[in-house]
Amino acid sequence: MIGYFGPAGTFTHQALRTVSDADATPFATVAGVLDAVRSGEIEAGLVPIENSVEGGVSATLDNLASGGEPLVIVREVLLPVSFVLAVRPGYELADVRRIITHPHAHAQTRDWVRLQVPGAVVTEGGSTAAAAAEVADPESRFDAAICARVAAELYELDIVASDIADNPEAVTRFVLVRRPGELPAPTGADKTTLVAYMYVDHAGGLLEILEQFAMRGVNLTRIESRPTKKAFGEYCFSIDAEGHIGEPRMRGTLKGLHRVCRQVTFLGSYPRADQVRPKIARGFSAEEYEAAEVWMDGLLGRSADQRGR
Repeated sequence: MIGYFGPAGTFTHQALRTVSDADATPFATVAGVLDAVRSGEIEAGLVPIENSVEGGVSATLDNLASGGEPLVIVREVLLPVSFVLAVRPGYELADVRRIITHPHAHAQTRDWVRLQVPGAVVTEGGSTAAAAAEVADPESRFDAAICARVAAELYELDIVASDIADNPEAVTRFVLVRRPGELPAPTGADKTTLVAYMYVDHAGGLLEILEQFAMRGVNLTRIESRPTKKAFGEYCFSIDAEGHIGEPRMRGTLKGLHRVCRQVTFLGSYPRADQVRPKIARGFSAEEYEAAEVWMDGLLGRSADQRGR
């Protein structure tokens, strides 16, 4: 069974539909989803991890880094943030005077509302799904909800305007998380997610971490500092990098981080949703790593079988 950050009708629910058609269990918080995965209550959980407008989702990043038993990411989903304006059947766009939505949705649609429904008053509520449920009530004082399409469908509302976000390029990234086990096989277009902890805060500490990636030609797609919650001013670094732990250059990077960091939390290697393959510079391909090992074996007078012992 799969769980997700609910309630039903949210963007996470909409993203889940691209992963599985099976029944899924909504949880009220990100921590609730991930704790249920850890306990074995559910097999996997889908949670948001990053938004192209607002950055990383701290609840997910922090829980994965230090929320208890380790978990790994096995898949990612990219979902365009596309809001709709939904009304009760019989209403038209010209009838809309009172709108309800989530604060983040309001922030991302404020200009559209100002230009397309001037004079309408927007009230901020608990979630876009809850806003749709409120508008579906015949006794509601609200005429419309700004919500995900899935919420409008769930509560049988009419959509009078689509794609109303002020930033049409906005995307939210979700990850499917499981307990540690067999990792997805390398595809050639993969990401690895990890958290690196310095021994102590010192000049050049972040540079030491970044050098482990740079010297092996590994590109980063995201890096964020997060408080460890153990001492004021103590931070760790949450990182996404191009490549798979099954590739020599990524294995070398992780080994290097293990040498220079107090702790490295591996959070999985998995296929990229956009299927973009990294540009690997000369000297960093798997074939070139293998050729170097063969050359070294020759210098040491040993066979490939002896190398693996």
